[in-house]
Formats: sequence, structure tokens, C-alpha cells
Amino acid sequence: MIACNTMIRMAGVVAALAAFGGLSPARAAEPGDETVMLVAKPALRDRLYGATILITKPVGNRRHIGLIVNKPTPMTLGRLFPGHEPSLKVTDPVYLGGPVSTEVIFALVRRPDSPGSRSMQLTPDLFLVLDRELVDKVIEGEAEHARFFAGMVLWRPGELRAEIERGFWYVIDADASLVLRKSMAGLWEELVKRSERERHLIRTGNDIGASPAPLF
Repeated sequence: MIACNTMIRMAGVVAALAAFGGLSPARAAEPGDETVMLVAKPALRDRLYGATILITKPVGNRRHIGLIVNKPTPMTLGRLFPGHEPSLKVTDPVYLGGPVSTEVIFALVRRPDSPGSRSMQLTPDLFLVLDRELVDKVIEGEAEHARFFAGMVLWRPGELRAEIERGFWYVIDADASLVLRKSMAGLWEELVKRSERERHLIRTGNDIGASPAPLF
């Protein structure tokens, strides 16, 4: 994962992603081309990533883009943009999406179709909005179906696979209802217990009919 000290250098990557209008994963390049959620294992005692849940999508060349979804901040859009009337109406907190480009606001919006060309589809009903003007449109017209994030996470080629192999993350299916759940309190603990229970069932061979989580 890209650390804070590379924020300025990697901001250009974010701008490039937005200008590209949403990158598609490499076609059948390797396992794990789909969007998934990452759940930090209890042993990951990192100050930023410990006890986190992320949603992540491959963007080609074994790179990944993602957001931390369970770190609400004390800030709201109204406090960040007091002169923008639609922002003042959004009372939910802005979430810390990651250490890259924390000065930029991104949006996750749940809808049946794309909100615009400069967005990235994560699941059939969840889109990541990267473009500033499109984020403004979401704030103005769809804020009740959206969540707003300062910053994001970027992984270099092969970096996420290496992290999973080192045992940093549980990997689970992406679920928009979890990503945008009203309260994130207790969700990490819930997903850790679920993941550990499923791993135990797989190890003991008691998972008849169950499907394992996707692997990278």
C-alpha cells in the first residue's frame, strides 16, 4: 500500500485515473480481477490500517485502488465547504479513505447505473466517483445514496497480493450494503469473526456447499 510520504507523487496517479474515465481490470490476467473487500487481521497493528475494512478494485498491471470504509472523521462536507449550500445539507461525516490525496474528496454512490464517464464501477450497484465536478453532482442530487471520502489507497504492481500472502488481510466478497452501512461501529469485529469462522470450516472440511472468499 502507498504510504503517506508518497502522497504528492501519487496524486498524479489519481488525476490520471480520473482523466482516464475509469480503468478496467486486466482481462483474466490473474486470479482476483474482481472488486473485493479487505478486512484487516487482528495481527495487523498498523496505526492507519489496523482494524480497517477496505474496498479495492484492480486497475490493470497488477495495481489496485481502494478506500478505507470504516474510518469516519470529525469533519463534514459542510465544515469543509461552508460556502456550498448542498454540502451544508449533508450531515454524515466525511470518511478517511486513505493516505493518498487526502485533500481530494471522492464519493461512493449506490445506484443502478453509472453516474458519469469519470466514475469507476466497483460492484453492480456501487460506483467510485473520482472527478471533482461529478462528485459535486452527487453531493447536489444523490447524497442520500452516497458516502464521501478524503483520500484513497493505491497499491503498486503486485503489492496487494504480497500483503495478502503475508497474512495482513482477510478477503471477502464486496457488498455495497456493508460498505455504506449507516453505522460502522462493530463491523470490523463482526467481519473478523465471520472470516475466522469460515476459515475454520474450510480447514476442518465442514464447509459443504460454501464458497471460499476470492484469493489474489
